[in-house]
Amino acid sequence: MEKTAPEVMVSICCITYNQQSYIRDALEGFLRQKTDFPWELLIHDDASTDGTAEIIREYADRFPDRIYPILQTENQYSQGLTNISGTFNFPRARGRYIAMCEGDDYWTDETKLQRQVEFMEAHPDCSLCFHSAQVEVQGRALTERQMRPYRGDRRVSPEAIIDKTSGYPTASLLFRREMVEQLPDFYVQAPIADIPLQLLAAARGWAYYMDRPMCVYRLGGAASWTTLMKQGDYEAKQRQYAEAMKQMYAGFDRETGGRFRPAVKSAVKRLWFLTQVNTKQYGVVLSRKYRRYYRELNVRTRFFIRLETMAPRLYGGLQRWFHRKG
Repeated sequence: MEKTAPEVMVSICCITYNQQSYIRDALEGFLRQKTDFPWELLIHDDASTDGTAEIIREYADRFPDRIYPILQTENQYSQGLTNISGTFNFPRARGRYIAMCEGDDYWTDETKLQRQVEFMEAHPDCSLCFHSAQVEVQGRALTERQMRPYRGDRRVSPEAIIDKTSGYPTASLLFRREMVEQLPDFYVQAPIADIPLQLLAAARGWAYYMDRPMCVYRLGGAASWTTLMKQGDYEAKQRQYAEAMKQMYAGFDRETGGRFRPAVKSAVKRLWFLTQVNTKQYGVVLSRKYRRYYRELNVRTRFFIRLETMAPRLYGGLQRWFHRKG
């Protein structure tokens, strides 16, 4: 009697572009996972020019029954396609669950998938499981060294997912595959993929946060979205991003029949406020109207905003010293 292949429990979805220096860490993090269930890796390289594709091919040749690559010869993002995962990875996923990790991030805990899947299996009404991350800075930057949106394990309501005060690490997200089988327009047209995924989860139920740093988020990589955003006319890019995200939230609001409208309105207001922080519009940032969102900023950010506004020469001198030291 012919044996049937065991059901794939998790489809790991990974997208890469010019991440030759990082991709081995990501691949090794996947392969170190200790699970009592089968998983697959669906990886899409967007026509990297630095050797990333060759490394992926090397691993795929070693693990042909586990790693399934798509290696583009023409860059899809430059053709206007922002929904890479939804176009190339989600449709071929066979797993009951999907786990996300971009090629410049990596997993550090070999029990990550097992822990998350066990929780989701025990709680069928939970739509998303995520956890904290360590932050690894590329280059010189003063920033927090962890992404830890909450203190302690907790259940997170749909409203709190939508109107959150801190980001969720993309490399921590695990959700049920059926959530992305039919992607609405607000997801497909969004300029980024992580927040729309979280909104899809909010529409389906609650999330669970594990206060355990099981991955690393790399900040400031040469090909990262954040770094590319800072090239060229940064202020114009921030305005365009804020408008595109506003439209995305409006689409989500329509899709959910206005069920979460107060949370949506607050999330849009916060996102716009953060673009004002990024572009140093401190008259707006420090105004009483946005006091709630200002207080959500970490202590270090608030300190440097006050220093720059009250002692700009001192701030400029410290900034020059910091970058010379680096």
